[in-house]
Amino acid sequence: MSPEITNYIGYAASFFVVLSFVLKDIKKIRIINLIGCIFFVIYGIYSNYLWPIIIPNAILCIIQGYHLVKKD
Repeated sequence: MSPEITNYIGYAASFFVVLSFVLKDIKKIRIINLIGCIFFVIYGIYSNYLWPIIIPNAILCIIQGYHLVKKD
């Protein structure tokens, strides 16, 4: 993948994570944050496997997904 597209993925990831801090509804926060984390995992993979970015964001994806599907 071209470095330019990789950068856009990183910018999108940052945008979604920051946007998740603006929202008030917890479900929307989790969904938007999950999207940002997924973009960060993709960004880390296409940036020659940046493990310090991939690992925590993959863990956050699992956590956000768990909270979105669990029944209260």
